[in-house]
Amino acid sequence: MINKNILNFVGSVTPLITEKALKNSEDSYVVFKAPTNASKDVVKKVIEFLYKDVKVIKINATLVKGKVKRFKGKIGKRADYKKFFVKLDKTIDITTGIK
Repeated sequence: MINKNILNFVGSVTPLITEKALKNSEDSYVVFKAPTNASKDVVKKVIEFLYKDVKVIKINATLVKGKVKRFKGKIGKRADYKKFFVKLDKTIDITTGIK
């Protein structure tokens, strides 16, 4: 049973596709990007809800601070986010789904 709190994060937990993330995917690690208020438990339930055939073994999280940028002379800041390194029991391809 999935509750409302978890359904709020379903659209905001997205795979992060970088060169380092694709290299780690060979070891069943997948990198996800989520809002700063997401916890490990919520992300675990969201991933198991989205990818029905996989089980989450381990999750590590880091907080990524947004960069300060200039645009047309005005200073702005990119949003902060959490990066989750998730170890799965099966290897999945982020772009197409489960292998």
